Amino acid sequence: MNPFFLIFICLPALEIFIMIKVGGYVGALNTVALILLTAVIGVYFAKIQGIHTLKSGMLNIYQNRVPIYEMISGASIAFAALLLIIPGFFTDLVGFLLLVPFSRKILFKVFFKDKDKVNLKTENEVIDGEIVEKDKDET
Repeated sequence: MNPFFLIFICLPALEIFIMIKVGGYVGALNTVALILLTAVIGVYFAKIQGIHTLKSGMLNIYQNRVPIYEMISGASIAFAALLLIIPGFFTDLVGFLLLVPFSRKILFKVFFKDKDKVNLKTENEVIDGEIVEKDKDET
C-alpha cells in the first residue's frame, strides 16, 4: 500500500474517528481543550528535551566523540514536536512516545537493529590506492 495514502487519507480518518469517540465521552469543548492542552504541553516538553539533547551533543563534541545518538535524537524530537502540533490524539501519542528518552531508545533499537552487521562488513574491507604526484610525472 502506498505510504502517501496512509498518511493523507487513513491518518486523518483515524484522528477524526478517535476525536468523535472521545468527544462522545467528555464533550466537544473538552475534546478541543484537551487537544490544545496536549499540543502546548508537548511543545514545552519538546523544547526541554531539545535543549537537553543539544547539551549532551555539545559535551560529546568537546570530548572529541561524534554525537550520532544526539543527532538522531534531535531529529526525532523535532518530528515529535511536529506530531504534537498536528491536532489529534494518535499523533499526540506517537509524539509523546518520541519525547520520552526511554521509549525513544527502544524505538532506535528496533529501527537500527542491523547497524552492527553493517559496521562489521565495512571494517574488514581494504581499499588499495596509490598516490601519484603531478610534478613527478611531468619530469
